[in-house]
Amino acid sequence: MAGQQPLKLFILVRIQAGHHSSETLHPTFSCYNLLMKNAILLHGTGDTPNAFWLPSIRSFLETQGYTVWAPQLPDADHPDLKKWLSAVLSEGTFNENTVIIGHSAGGPLILSILENLSVQVHKAILVSGYARPKGEKKESEAILQDSYDWTKIKQHVRDLIFLNSNNDPWGCNHEEGLYMWQNLGGTLILRDSEGHMGSNTFGQPYTHFPLLEKLLELEYSRSSIDGSDKK
Repeated sequence: MAGQQPLKLFILVRIQAGHHSSETLHPTFSCYNLLMKNAILLHGTGDTPNAFWLPSIRSFLETQGYTVWAPQLPDADHPDLKKWLSAVLSEGTFNENTVIIGHSAGGPLILSILENLSVQVHKAILVSGYARPKGEKKESEAILQDSYDWTKIKQHVRDLIFLNSNNDPWGCNHEEGLYMWQNLGGTLILRDSEGHMGSNTFGQPYTHFPLLEKLLELEYSRSSIDGSDKK
């Protein structure tokens, strides 16, 4: 499958000799996964990898040891799933340590990515995302699929998080977050009066995103339930 990174293993061999030269040697093997942590940042409609909080989140992830890829998606003013999905699947790297973050139209793109993977990534976060025609007019968009295989999407991500606001001026509001959560589960965070969490049209520069940084620090957003989260 496109974008899948081959598994790289480091095997350490320890040989323990007996007390006497005539005794059999006993090798033991330890296997370590050397896959690097990597993150993919996906901008929204009409934007670039330098829009809003994307640069600050990139810097934050790099300080956490991630290799970050933030592509300029083709024809950004007119998001087209065929173009965007092909670009990401052909150039991106996906493995068990991968984190994917998308803003606005980058959200439905993430859903399509997950549906088409053959591996399970670590975390996906959709900020002001959506999965159906939105707003008052409910117009169709080329970035959306007619339908989604929710089961496949769930199988290909370990930790799925939705962030939506109740007053999103583009219609990517709490109702859209709830719709995705009802189909996929995961963690839904509804914010009060946070708008689109980044919009030039509506004067929301949103250059820093402390909540998103906190979510990225958590290995698993639900781990506090069973006490496995040590942070």
